[in-house]
Amino acid sequence: MSLAYAYPKSRFEPATLVDLNSRTERERLSQSALKGFFRLTAAWGVRDDDARELLGGLSSSSFYDWKKNPDRVLEVDRITRISYLLGIYKSLHILYGDKLADEWVQLPNTNPIFAGRTPLAFMLGGGLLAMQSVRRLLDARRGGL
Repeated sequence: MSLAYAYPKSRFEPATLVDLNSRTERERLSQSALKGFFRLTAAWGVRDDDARELLGGLSSSSFYDWKKNPDRVLEVDRITRISYLLGIYKSLHILYGDKLADEWVQLPNTNPIFAGRTPLAFMLGGGLLAMQSVRRLLDARRGGL
């Protein structure tokens, strides 16, 4: 007799994860990701130099080319960065009114992870891992934790 544990049956079906290593998936997501990123940076009032850094360090010429023509295929790292930022944007707009949600990344924050800096400065200094931390913080707040 097997005493293996089994999950109870339910109607919940987990979403299939997107395989960002698949070029086809990156082709499908890249243009809309870039358009969303540029709208997000405009809403947050992020300077172009900082926006380039949020993308992982991009030359000025490439940045403006991408802004003018977002029809390209991004690398996994850049799509992941944009995904975190869009998740942060969404969480902020769920938690706060539109005005505060768009200002939040530019405001000094007393949360210990920011050490008195703005969330934007924290993300610029810490890169992808900092973006992940901010996303997790906001998701936890949104979930009532």
